Amino acid sequence: MSKATRQAFGEALAKLGETHPEIVVLDADLAKSTKSELFMKKFPERFFEMGIQEANMIGVAAGLAFTGKLPFLCSFGAFLTGRFDTIRLSVAYSNANVRLIGTHAGVGIGDDGHSQMALEDIALMRTLPGMGVFQPMDARDTEQLMDYLVNTWKGPAYLRLTRQNLPDLTPSEHVFNPLKLTPIRKTTGTSKPVVLIGTGGTLGEAVQASEKLNAAGVASEVWNATSLKPFDHETTSKLASSARLMVTVEDHSVIGGLGDCVAEVLATLSQHAPLVKLGIQDQFGESGEGPELYEKFGISASKIVESIQRKLG
Repeated sequence: MSKATRQAFGEALAKLGETHPEIVVLDADLAKSTKSELFMKKFPERFFEMGIQEANMIGVAAGLAFTGKLPFLCSFGAFLTGRFDTIRLSVAYSNANVRLIGTHAGVGIGDDGHSQMALEDIALMRTLPGMGVFQPMDARDTEQLMDYLVNTWKGPAYLRLTRQNLPDLTPSEHVFNPLKLTPIRKTTGTSKPVVLIGTGGTLGEAVQASEKLNAAGVASEVWNATSLKPFDHETTSKLASSARLMVTVEDHSVIGGLGDCVAEVLATLSQHAPLVKLGIQDQFGESGEGPELYEKFGISASKIVESIQRKLG
């Protein structure tokens, strides 16, 4: 059943709170939207409503981390990373064990418009030393990632979540490892495939595009990137050496996001397939229905196919 990753996050957070008393949650007057309210209803004494003062919330979270708590601080991604300087000093430089939760990522949020669309948040967070950057593909991936962020990951981490519902794409036989690319759809033929790598809200579009390409006789496969930092250099290198074309699809600026994660790997290789980066080109988002905006900004399934066919000639 399709579900927004923000909803899956809220449910997982409330469940983890039962067995992890060190978890505390902070929100900036958006608990209903970020779904942190699910934790608040179960553990009101461990929930802190900070009001519309994200910078203060970040500093408080860092302080709580140094007392042994595991803080989850929540807001829209655009508002949270808009306090980049505070995150840089209070969380990253201090290596505070804090989980920054940025919901309402990308143009997929729709009518809310450009002021609330996080389109540069991955780029910002990736530049910070020691900061993990994660974006799950669906509800199950979110649940497993939450368990990983509570029980395994040490140090600061940024979790990017969607407002819109996402299809269930995690393979049933999947062995969860967020630091590795996950095969979603693989080819069985001998010809060099077009390799699509998606993350978050665009992965479903990449899968649909792959189906259209295969139906048109163009071999293709799809991989998911849950972790944008650290990024899976090993698998990406192998894919690039055997692909006909590498294509990244993301609901984020093409500057500093998934496309650049892949480009950074290709720059280390002497031979590799060419790369096409699909995402929000050097521009702001705008208001509209989510699917309409995916079409306008070239990250819908049909536009992905058009871009690939144009590149292949």
